This record gives sequence, C-alpha cells and structure tokens, in this order.
Amino acid sequence: MEEPIVSASLLAADWYDMRSALSSAESAGADWLHFDVMDGRFVSAVTFGPKMVADLKPHTHLPLDAHLMTMEPERLAPAYIEAGVDFLTFHVEAAVHAHRLVEDIRAAGIKCGASIVPSTPAGVLSELLPLLDLVLVMTVDPGAGGQALIPACLRKCELLAAERRDRGLSFLISVDGGINRDTAGLAGAAGADVLVMGSALFSSADPGAVLRAARASFKAARR
Repeated sequence: MEEPIVSASLLAADWYDMRSALSSAESAGADWLHFDVMDGRFVSAVTFGPKMVADLKPHTHLPLDAHLMTMEPERLAPAYIEAGVDFLTFHVEAAVHAHRLVEDIRAAGIKCGASIVPSTPAGVLSELLPLLDLVLVMTVDPGAGGQALIPACLRKCELLAAERRDRGLSFLISVDGGINRDTAGLAGAAGADVLVMGSALFSSADPGAVLRAARASFKAARR
C-alpha cells in the first residue's frame, strides 16, 4: 500500500465541539474516524460510550474505527456494533476467548481488529491473523494522547508484514501512538498501512498540512 489510511483520533479533539472536529478531520483529508474507548480499568481514563458513536455517525461519511481499550471486550462489543462502527478492535490482553469474539464481530458484518500493547509480542496473534481484518500495534502505552512513539514497537509491524506476506493474508496493520509528520515515515517503512493520528492533527492550526506532510513522509519511505 503506497498511500496510507489516516484514522483521525477523536480522543485529541475538543469534545465540546465534536461537530467541528468531524468537519476538521474530513476537510483535512482523513480516511477514517478513530474512537479510543477507555473503561477506567484496562486504562485509567474513561472516554467514549456507544451513544457518542451513534450520535456522531449520521454526521459523517467517514468509516468509524473503534478501539476497545477495555476489560471484557466481549461484553461491550455488541453495543458498539449496534451503534454503527465499521471497524471494531479489541485487546488480546483483555480477551479470554479471543477467537470466539473475532467470529462474533465478523458474524455481525463488522470488520474486526486485534490490538497489542508495547509489552506484548506480535507472536501472540499468530492463530488469529487469518481471521482478522486489522492488527493495531500500540506504539505508546495506552491511556493518554500526546505521547512520544516508542521506536522498538515498529519492529512488530515489520514482523507482522512479513508474516502477512509469507502466509498470503490480507489484514491491515495499524499504528497508534505518537504518529505525526515525522514518525509517519518510520511507520510506513516498517510496513504499517493505517496511521492513527490524534494530537498531531487536532492541535494544529492547519490539520490538512500536517496530514499531507505525513502522507508524503509515508510514501517516501515506501519507495
């Protein structure tokens, strides 16, 4: 993939004015909208419930990309499916019966992703990879926006890209944490397909320029 998919993380937006955040993401050229769902247990923060997703869905044409940073994702997944997400990603560290959860999500007609935190090796996903539409590699410790990317995490993207090629699979590789105009190229070189961008996008006076620079950096790294 020469052109990255950019998923704009609403965690970094002004929650008081989400309508403007959607408009800003769309105008900047984002491809997806990313919801970091936090439950106060898997991580200390609490963020978006399914009603937020359902309320925003009619006001955007972009696919909704929900990331469950939660314990018991199997308990919460149905509500986000009903809210209208297009991609639903859970953490393998929080799921006991991950295979069953993947099957349940995909049976509902939703694309399914699995995520790993920085301390989890990519190899734990080996049995799930043929079933997944997306693998989300956390490049920061989850729980807060605005952190710096942990470079060692990109090695997992390289390993996943090699396994995808060797096994003839088609899942997307997403990176989340510290992605900006400078690190987008590193992610692209490592084999990522999806860039989750939050603070770099929504804290800028010109999100479109940031996104264009990130795309250019990504594409240059893939040549």
